[in-house]
This record gives sequence, C-alpha cells and structure tokens, in this order.
Amino acid sequence: MTRTKAFLTRPLPATVEAAIATHFDVVRGEGDRILSAVEVTEGARGCRAVFVSAMQPMGREVIAALQPELKAIGTVSVGYNHVDLEACREYGVSVFYSPGVLSDACADLAVMLVLNAARRGHEAEALVRSGKWPGYSNVQLLGIGLTGRRAGILGMGRIGQAIAARLRGFGTEIHYHNRRQLSAEEELGATYHATAEELLRVSDFLVLCAPGTPELHRFLNRERIALLPENAVVVNVSRGDTVDDDALIEALKSGRVFAAGLDVYANEPALDPRYIELENVFLTPHIASATTDTRHAMGMLVLNGILAHDAGEAPENQLC
Repeated sequence: MTRTKAFLTRPLPATVEAAIATHFDVVRGEGDRILSAVEVTEGARGCRAVFVSAMQPMGREVIAALQPELKAIGTVSVGYNHVDLEACREYGVSVFYSPGVLSDACADLAVMLVLNAARRGHEAEALVRSGKWPGYSNVQLLGIGLTGRRAGILGMGRIGQAIAARLRGFGTEIHYHNRRQLSAEEELGATYHATAEELLRVSDFLVLCAPGTPELHRFLNRERIALLPENAVVVNVSRGDTVDDDALIEALKSGRVFAAGLDVYANEPALDPRYIELENVFLTPHIASATTDTRHAMGMLVLNGILAHDAGEAPENQLC
C-alpha cells in the first residue's frame, strides 16, 4: 500500500522526524532555512501534509498550487500569521499549531533577557572575555534591580502569565494589558490596564509577548517609547516587527531607554546591524522555545493533531 507524503520545510528534532516517518513518506526541503514559495511548491508537490516553522510563509499561491493533494499544514509554532488561514479554509486544508507546550521555555528566556538587559550582561561578559577587566569596583557596570519595580506585560496569554509567575519571584510588581481582563484567579494580583498606553506609563520593564497582528505592527514607536518611565528596559519575545527599530535604537543611544533584550527581529535573520553596535542591548537568535523537550513537544503536538483529525476527532490545536 502506497503511503501519503509529508514535506518538511526544514529539519525537526530527530525524535519528531522519526515519528512523522512512521505515518508518512518524508520529503525534506534543502537546508535549514526559510524556503521560497517556488521551493515549497516544488518540494511539496504531491504531499498530503506540510510541516513548517514560525518563519516559513504559506501563502495563498503556494496553498493553491499544492491542490488537490495538500490536506494539512502543521506549523511548529504558537504563532500562525505566516499561514493564510482564509486560503486554507477555501481549499479545505486543515491547519494545526503548537500552543501551550512552549510557554515555560519562552518565559524562561524572557526573564533571561530582562536580567541580562537590566544587569548589563553583554557588557559584563565582554569585559571579562576581553582580558581587560581591572577587578572589582564599587561603581563598575551598575545596573537596575528587579525588586520593587514594575513589569508591564503586553499580552497576558499563556506565555505572559508564565513570565509574570517568574518575575513575581524577584519581588517585581506585575502590570498587564490584554485583549480581555483575566479572572482574579488568573491575575494573581496583577494590575490590569485598559489600554496599552496606560501600561507603558508604569512599565519599568516592558515585556512584549503579544501575538503578531497587523494592529501591533511597529507598536513600540517614538510616541509610545516617550510614555515609558525613565531608565526603562524593553524586552521583546513576540514578533520583530512589533518594534519600530529606528525609534528603539534612537532611544537606546540617547539613554531614554536604559537597555533592551531582544530575541526576535524584523527581517530575520538580517536584523538591523545597529543593534549589534550597541552595548546596552542583549541579543539572542530567536531561541525562546529552543529546549530539547519543548521542540520535541511542539512537533509531536502538531503531528498528533493531524493524526487525530484524520481519525475523525477535533483536536484542540486545530485552527481550521
């Protein structure tokens, strides 16, 4: 009996690829990179399922070109704005994503960014590695402590709530803005702000973790940066284009913003080179969910969603 085929746009953990191979004949894209529309169309031709990453576009043109065989798209990510859901509905393609299982890993990374930005982690490590560290000084690399300060979380979903839980342990006061106010059981004492602008005014540490939407494109612009308290720290684990790079870089250079911790960038991997030149920015290469356990869980959640749907079930991680 001939098995159906699945296309992997880029490598997945070996355990996940092995599991996929028990159900499909696997076809792989070339290299570990974002593929062009032509490469996806040619590589996935005749495939019933396509597995993609958070950065791999699956637009209408590609979805249409893969008909009638394409029946499922699995995106190993919590975000899904790179998949044209309207086109998928039109062509009867089911879409599955991987929410929930990456919340802890992303929250850990967000707190790492907060700490390294606030405590000047990049500068400190560079000084030690340079061989020019003169030794202890009472005024060397003074940073900002977390205790008693206010963290403003934009986007209080699973990841935002996990970040809040961790920051509470540092004695940090939690504030947030969300599309809806959480219940008292979910808030755990956090202060809700009806508008993002209200949140910014009290955010000593601003953590951006809202999902990517057109409304949040370049959300953090000059006008909103001006609302932040003096010496604020900005952390972004949401989408790169949530930040206006010109505005943030200007604020970092002038000292209007004390420091930033960034894991995502517009036009990845070609981030704005001015960030690299700034000492008060701690940079990581989009690794918020990059733990062995998390990436395995993400891939398996997507695969199991596809298999459950094929068995006539309605998996919770199905988008359409």
